[in-house]
Amino acid sequence: MKAMILHGGVGKVKNEKRDRVEAGLKRAIEAGYKILCEKNDALVACETAVNVLEDEPVFNAGTGAVLTLDGRCELDAAIVKGSTLEAGAVAGVENIKNPISLARMVMEKTDHVLLIGDGANNFARLMGIPDYNPITEERLEEWRKLKSLLIKGEPIHWKKIQELIKQYPELLHGTVGCVAIDDNGEIVAGTSTGGVFLKLFGRVGDTPILGAGTYATPFGGASCTGIGEGIMRTLLAKTACDFMKMGISAQKTAEACIDLINNTVMTETGIITLDKSGKIGFAHNAENMPVAFVSSLDNEIKIAGFSSE
Repeated sequence: MKAMILHGGVGKVKNEKRDRVEAGLKRAIEAGYKILCEKNDALVACETAVNVLEDEPVFNAGTGAVLTLDGRCELDAAIVKGSTLEAGAVAGVENIKNPISLARMVMEKTDHVLLIGDGANNFARLMGIPDYNPITEERLEEWRKLKSLLIKGEPIHWKKIQELIKQYPELLHGTVGCVAIDDNGEIVAGTSTGGVFLKLFGRVGDTPILGAGTYATPFGGASCTGIGEGIMRTLLAKTACDFMKMGISAQKTAEACIDLINNTVMTETGIITLDKSGKIGFAHNAENMPVAFVSSLDNEIKIAGFSSE
């Protein structure tokens, strides 16, 4: 049984960007699922799908990711193999085109799980990854606008995060993630993000923290999106995998995880899940969480998660 699900983050999707979001999701799942069918390799398929999303500036990952308070692009990513719990992650990396691929190199080329900041960047250079500037003019313009509002005293900082989201709900949108299973039963989860706009320099969210934003076991995998602080406090991805180990369906697991968020930390969150039988699930408490999914049951790509649906 082959299956794949991916997400493009939670938050408001402006009408003028919806077509780009859908097209990006479709390209990503087509590329990833092709690998899944031709090579039967969930790891490569997951990485490939996330690479496509990282290269699409409409998402908050890789090219076009959001900027920190001081105008830099600090990227996080993680990838996990469920069968062995092998994992690789990077946090706060700069000038990298595809952080998910660097995370895979950490998993396969080192004895470590997580590399951060300058160390991760130096490792990238050692691995032959060239310098790449992921900052786009569109993000720079958004950063200038929001920085100006912050200077004027508008509520755009962490102690006022809910006010920020209410004013600018589109800022949550963008983190990308994928969970895939191949015919060998290998489940792989991967997530990549630029974090939240105007985050403090050096801030790390849930994405590269195993068990928080990204996790996989032989029983299922999960990728999360939203306000990372809440996801880290609930270890949401690990919780989801534990639920699936208990036999709870992927969809019920996703719904239960959002219930957990709503009853505890109450932050904007979304999650995608996939269990060992190839069943998928997704849930969120935000306006949108665009997702794409496909399985070998019918090989039909489906896109969902927009507020109009």
